[in-house]
Amino acid sequence: MPAPAPRRIIVLGSTGSIGTGAMDVLRALRSDRCSALRVVGLAAGRNAPLLAAQAREFEVESVAIAQHEGSDQELARRVFEGPDAALQLVEAVAQRGDLVLSAIVGAAGLAATLRAIEIGCDIALANKETLVAAGALVMPAARKHGVRLLPVDSEHCAVAQCLLAGRGTGEVRRIVLTASGGPFRVWPAERVEKATVEEALNHPTWTMGRKITIDSATMMNKALEVIEAHWLFGLPADRIEVLIHPQSIVHGFVEFVDGSVVAQLGPPDMRTPIQWALLGGERAEGPSRRLDLTQLSRLDFEPVQTARMPAVALARRVLAAGGTAGAILNAANEVAVEAFLAGRIPFGQIVRIVESALDAITPQSASDLSTVLAADAAARAFVRGRLPTPALAAPGALPT
Repeated sequence: MPAPAPRRIIVLGSTGSIGTGAMDVLRALRSDRCSALRVVGLAAGRNAPLLAAQAREFEVESVAIAQHEGSDQELARRVFEGPDAALQLVEAVAQRGDLVLSAIVGAAGLAATLRAIEIGCDIALANKETLVAAGALVMPAARKHGVRLLPVDSEHCAVAQCLLAGRGTGEVRRIVLTASGGPFRVWPAERVEKATVEEALNHPTWTMGRKITIDSATMMNKALEVIEAHWLFGLPADRIEVLIHPQSIVHGFVEFVDGSVVAQLGPPDMRTPIQWALLGGERAEGPSRRLDLTQLSRLDFEPVQTARMPAVALARRVLAAGGTAGAILNAANEVAVEAFLAGRIPFGQIVRIVESALDAITPQSASDLSTVLAADAAARAFVRGRLPTPALAAPGALPT
């Protein structure tokens, strides 16, 4: 049997936690002639030395960097720079049939991902914010151009695999996304309010980037994932549930109408869903850890305590509002997380700030990218206008 034609891969966000995991997977698969994956483009935020090393290792000629701080180290033959560098890379390099791994954190990767879809590239989607902010644009575009959206989030990847046991969402009663509960699952509420950056970044099971780790601590990541699941699987909010599962072994469930429940299990290792997406749902030996069932003493599941974890409820509010509400939620959260990491607000104010943005800004119809980006900008301006000076505000109070 002849070897398959190489599939071209573009990695947006190659130096972040998902991107470096993807490079691990590609490195492991490189000797497997069946995988036939060839990296043709890399994009990063600011880590020029790592980007240059990746480009050399994988013989990539075209790279993009949003903030190039003048490193003398040669990046590649063709370098795109600036805030829209990833978009420039996609427009210059992408071809119909390529696979684009969208792993740029936050809304920054939205324009490049949409352009890749328009070109006809399949998308391995690790950037949940793309669908949260612009699901009403992304999903119709994917259908129009006949491209696949392959989820990289461990929970959505799990659900996608579980759905293969049925014959479409008409047989599905509900899907369940699991959450570790983060580092503060059993902390009293008054202690959570004053949690430090170091404490919030100390995730009990996953190793992730700073922003998503804070989102896990606030449970905002589950709000984003509920919205993403709505767009990916076409299910209403009342058929998407969240359970706390502190062991992070079961990543998602699908309950079918006959009462059967199918779950996907695995160690908390993001390289597993990354590989599944890069291979288009096919299986191969890879670098991920293996699950030893004999070492599992128990698997616990708990309901989300809305009073202590109010972020998840915001997802249902956003889906009910529709339009640009998702862009408002996402942008407000990004700014609030940045402010917490910079020591400008206490941990307990992150979700309250996001909710205040949803209260203050009226969603518009998400008719085009400019409308979505305008809502994003309005939410960022609103939150920045309410942030205190670098000294921390008192817990429970927001500037007026």
